[in-house]
Amino acid sequence: MIRQDLNGLRLFAVVARHMSFRRAAIELGMSAPNLSERIRDLEAQLGVRLFNRTTRSVALTEAGNTLLDQIAPAMGVIGAALASIGRFGDSPSGTLRINGPRPALQFRLVPLVLDFLDSHPLMRVEIVADEAFVDVVAAGFDAGVRYGESLSQDMIAISLGAPQKFQAVGSPAYLDRYGRPAHPRGLAQHRCFAQIFPRGNQWPWTFEKDGEEFVFRPSGPLASSDALIQLEAARRGLGLALLFSEHCEADIAAGRLEPVLEDWCPPFPGPFLYFPERCLMPAGLRAFVDFVKLQNRHAASTQ
Repeated sequence: MIRQDLNGLRLFAVVARHMSFRRAAIELGMSAPNLSERIRDLEAQLGVRLFNRTTRSVALTEAGNTLLDQIAPAMGVIGAALASIGRFGDSPSGTLRINGPRPALQFRLVPLVLDFLDSHPLMRVEIVADEAFVDVVAAGFDAGVRYGESLSQDMIAISLGAPQKFQAVGSPAYLDRYGRPAHPRGLAQHRCFAQIFPRGNQWPWTFEKDGEEFVFRPSGPLASSDALIQLEAARRGLGLALLFSEHCEADIAAGRLEPVLEDWCPPFPGPFLYFPERCLMPAGLRAFVDFVKLQNRHAASTQ
C-alpha cells in the first residue's frame, strides 16, 4: 500500500506541475487516459477530489493545493536521494577502494590509477598497502591486488600488466670483497638481507633454473619488511638483497649495484586486479576494470 501511495503521489505531483494530463503523461511515458485513471484511483483512496477538470483545463482543488504544499518538500528530498545514488549506477563517480601488497601497487596499480583519474575527474581512489591476505569484501574494499598463487577461485581476476622478476643485487665493492656467487648454494657464504612480514614470518629466497629450484633462507645482518631499506643497505655495501627488478634497475644502470645469479631469476606473471563476481558492479569499479582491459589490449598490440 505504501508503495502504491508513493507512486500515486508522484503522478499527482507531475500533473500538478504541468496542469495538463497530456504533458504529464508524455513526461511519465504513459497514456493520458491511463494517467487520468490513476489519479482517480488516488482521489478515491484519499476520499477527496484533487483536480477540477474540464475538456480545456485542469486546476487544483483546495484539497489538491493543500496536498501539494505538504508533499512538495518530501518529493524534493526523495528526488535528491534518488539522484545521489544514481551516481553509483552508470556514471563513473564516487570512491573506489583497493587493497594490495606495496610492490604490486607501486609498480603496476598506481600508474594505471593515475592515468584513470586523469580521465575520470569525478572518481576518487583509495589505495591501502597491506602485505597480509585480506578478505577484500569483509574489509570494505571494492577490489584487491594479488599474485596468482594467492587468488581465491571465486574471484574474477584481470592482469595488471607484463611479467615481473626478482633480482639479487649487491654493490660492486661488496662483490669485489666477498665474491660473486655462481650458484644459489654460494649464498650461504654471503651477508643476505631477509624480507619479513609484519607478523614476523620470513619470506625465503627462491631461485629456479632449468627445472631446478633452490630455496634459501637468509640470515644476514638486516631483516626488514621495507624493500627500500634493503635497497639502501645494498647500496652501502652491507650485503645482498633480493628485490623486484623495478626497485634496483636505476641503481644497476648507474653502476651503484650489480646483479648476481641473473640466470636463476626467471620472470613470473605480474599481479592481478581481483574482485567478487557481481550482477551489479559499482560504476567506478566497472569503469576502472574496462580501463585496465583497454590498457592490456594496447600493450598486447604493441608487442
